[in-house]
Parts: sequence; structure tokens; C-alpha cells
Amino acid sequence: MSDTLDAPSFRPPHPKPRTEPLGTLAFLRAVRENPLSTWMEAHFEEPIITGDGALGRMTVVSDPAAIRHILVDNAANYRKDDLQLRILAPGLGRGLVTAEGEEWRLQRRTIAPLFTPRHVASFFPAMVEAAERLVRRWQRRPTGRVVDASLDMTRVTLDVLERTIFTQGVPKDPDALGRAITRYFNSIGRVDPLDIFGFPDWVPRIGRLRARPAIRFFEETVNELIAARKELLDRGQPAPRDLLTLLLEAADPETGKGLSEIDVRTNIVTFIGAGHETTANALSWSLYLLSQDERARALVEREVDEVLGEGAFEPHHLDKLVYTRAVIDEAIRLYPPAPYMSRAAIEDDRIGELEIPAGSMVAIVPYLLHRHRRLWDEPDAFRPERFLPENRGRIDRFAYLPFGAGPRVCIGASFSLQEAVIVLATIARSVRLDLVEGHSVTPVQRITLRPQGGLPMRLTQRSSKEASAAT
Repeated sequence: MSDTLDAPSFRPPHPKPRTEPLGTLAFLRAVRENPLSTWMEAHFEEPIITGDGALGRMTVVSDPAAIRHILVDNAANYRKDDLQLRILAPGLGRGLVTAEGEEWRLQRRTIAPLFTPRHVASFFPAMVEAAERLVRRWQRRPTGRVVDASLDMTRVTLDVLERTIFTQGVPKDPDALGRAITRYFNSIGRVDPLDIFGFPDWVPRIGRLRARPAIRFFEETVNELIAARKELLDRGQPAPRDLLTLLLEAADPETGKGLSEIDVRTNIVTFIGAGHETTANALSWSLYLLSQDERARALVEREVDEVLGEGAFEPHHLDKLVYTRAVIDEAIRLYPPAPYMSRAAIEDDRIGELEIPAGSMVAIVPYLLHRHRRLWDEPDAFRPERFLPENRGRIDRFAYLPFGAGPRVCIGASFSLQEAVIVLATIARSVRLDLVEGHSVTPVQRITLRPQGGLPMRLTQRSSKEASAAT
């Protein structure tokens, strides 16, 4: 894959790949602090690497054809591995992310109609209102004021969820919900050695103990939401046609069976936690990258000014925000929201000449895949142009997996991307954000990929005269 660019490319920070393997104790410490720091040079160069370590036998796959085999052609032979489930299940329950087998298939068939293009398009006004509310709040602040862009992206994506999943409002403070989500990912997202070695669940984990208040907060919030909505529906009163109502009324198209209250609760927690988190991080990284690349930011501002003008943001504008979408696509290439996926082989399998024994782990790591030197030109550089329509066809479908692939591809991908384009365009239309001088940005893996310590950024208002000049 190649395309030519005259301008030099910005290379954002990331942990330097290792040249020597870590010993067991050093690996356990590193994987707890930041798993990104454990990968070696060979992982960014070789298509498939197999070895034995603290996690047992593991095969790291970065070959698109092999990935297709695992995620699509022979997907039935690969289940979510026990380590992932031990980390995710305490908070997310048995929702779409963690369920397996028929339980997962029932949920997927039932929930899929809620994310059709028509339904996602219907959420456009709510997403625009949330984005404009954020910008109005920023515009009331003086130029030069410092904000934590990462925290504000959490707020705006929670605002979107409040307008789409539970439009009658959250029974608790939305900022408190945002803080609970951050605590949850910072606590439960640290890989515990007890999980690696398969200790039983009754053995206490520090991360789970720290995450308990956040998990309890999630459960209380969602239980109150469901109870209030069910009471409304039972009285026969009109209920908002939001995702909460749709989940309560959803039925499996094959059997007619609805979701249980537990299924509804766990999937709302999944949408609030995992769904909101991935979009917030995609926007945070997009804003950071634009703050470091004046050329790319100018192109986004020019596109937004030309497409949106002085009028209202309309649905037909989305297809014209080509470069804005490319920035988001490139941001989640460099910093994929879900940087790591793994599966356990149910039965023996063969991928080309490679034997995959039953019970062994197979890792498909978007963070590695998206920076692999055999698959990308300048893999560590920020180059949105690679995702423009004239270049996108050169990217192998299984070399770019920000939302996974196959039967378990993220059901909310179109929702997330539509939201991200709307929010980023609305921001670029009105304000600029520049990273505070001296702040060091480091990506850290806590289930998702977050900027460690937040993103302190300085606000500058874009004047109408400036916008006209850019156009």
C-alpha cells in the first residue's frame, strides 16, 4: 500500500518496542502497568509469532488471511478465552461482549435490528444537540482556558447516550456516571497476575475490589432506569422510542423470545461502559492528533466550513465530511479503541503450515496489526490521507480492525462513527484545542486505549472572519 505525500508526517508517541524478551516477573509487572510496553520489534514485523510464556502457548496473528480464517471462515472454532472473560465479566456481565454460544446468538439477533442504518440515522439530531451543547459550554469560557479534552469527550458521549438510550434522563448525576466509568476501566483494566494464572474467582483481586463501587453504581443506575421505564410501559403510557424501550420490547426474530431483564441490564451496562468509552477515546485521540498537525487541522477546518457553512448541521452533510472521517479512521488505526482481542481454540486447527492446538490462545492485536511494517507505509505516522476514498481500497479488510470483524464485529460501529464525525466537525467549526505546553501524552491500555493522565488542552475560539478565510 502506498500513496505519496509531500508534507512530513507527524509521528505520535507510543511505547518503544522491545528488542529483548522480558522475564516472567518483569512481564507480569509490565502487563499490569501497560500491556503496550510488552510487545517486541518482531511483533511489528512478522506475520505470525508463536511462543510459550506466562499466558501459556500463544499465537499472535498479524496476517490478514489468517485473521480472516480465525474471525470468519472458522469462527465457530474460536471462543472468547478465559482471561478476557475473567477481566470483563465482573463489570459487563453476560452481555454481547462476553456471552458465548446460543446465549450470544440470541442477544445478537435480538439487538441487531436496533442498529440498522435507519435507526442509527434517527439518532442524528440527538448527537448534534449533544455536540452543540458541549461547544456552547466551551464558547462561554475565555480564550486560553485549559480544559481536559478527554474528560469532556466522556461527557459529550454520555450526553449522546442520555439522549438515545435513556431520553428521560439519568437518575444520577451524569458526571458521577462518567467518573464511575473512568474508575471502572482504570481499576478492572489492569491485568491481574491472579487472572493470568487462572486463580478461582473467590480469590480477591485488587482491581475488582477497587472497581466494586463503580460496578455497584452502574447496577443501581440501570436498575432505576429499567424500573421507571417498565412502570411507564405497564401503565400503557407513551414511552420514548429510545434504545431502552427498544431493548425492553425487542424480540428474537426467529423465536419471538424477548430479552430477560438481566440481559437488558447487562447490555445497557455494556453500551454505557464499553460503547461510550470507545467513542470518547476515538474523539480524544483525534483532537490530540489534530493539535499536533497544523496541516491536518487546517484541512478539517476548511472542509467543515465549506460543508456546513453558517447553517444547521444536516444528515446529508455527513457524506461530504470525507477528510474529517479520515482523521477519525486514522486516529483509531494508531490508537484502536479495543487494542487487543484473543480467542481460545476449541479444537485443533491448521492455518497454512501452522498448527493451532486445542485450548491454546490466539491473539489478534489491532494495536500491532495497525502498525505492522509489512502492511502499512509509515505505520507510526499520522496520515489521514490513507483513508480517503481514492486510497482506502488499498487497505486489506483484515489489516484494519478497529471494530473487529466476522460474526462478533462491533454491533455499534456505525453508531460510534456517526457520533464521532458529528462531534469532531461541530468542535472544529467553532473552537481549536492545543495541547498544554510540556504535557506528555502516553497511550495506556486499560481494556480500551486511553491517554494517560487525560488531555489538558487550551481553548481558542474560531472567529467568523477566520472561518471565512479558511473557506
